[in-house]
Amino acid sequence: MIGVFRVISASTALVVAAQMAWCDVVRGKETNLPLPRFVSLKASEGNVRRGPSLSHRIDWVFTRRDMPLRIVAEHGHWRRVQDRDGQGGWVHYSLLSGVRTVIVESDLTPMMVKPDPTAQINAYAEAGVVARLGECSIEWCRVSADGRRGWVEKTALWGVTPDELRD
Repeated sequence: MIGVFRVISASTALVVAAQMAWCDVVRGKETNLPLPRFVSLKASEGNVRRGPSLSHRIDWVFTRRDMPLRIVAEHGHWRRVQDRDGQGGWVHYSLLSGVRTVIVESDLTPMMVKPDPTAQINAYAEAGVVARLGECSIEWCRVSADGRRGWVEKTALWGVTPDELRD
């Protein structure tokens, strides 16, 4: 049997690979954005409800502006979110922002001048600090908090996936 092959360019192959990866990702039925994904709390307070409507009981209130949250489901204008402890519920989408933030998990985490464990240390971040997320490589992310910037090992952060790359 003789096989028939079609020669394609490298750029076409990249497009095909990207489309295949696109199909493998679970997407929200409301936004068509990947699930799960990270966002941040836009408001200084956000009611967390048992279900996706105002008629559902408020279980608790998030009280930390810019706190990173993971969206795990969508229903209409509601997003089911989880915090770093896995606790969560339904939050109205207007309380969420696409601005990416992370929480420093380890106490006295060094913020380096460059993504290198031997680089000079700019500052130390305490556990629980919420920082704005910048670019990320496989092992490092650039963050900024309270006027300080630096590279932090990705394993010391919550709010970014281990395989996530950002420019």
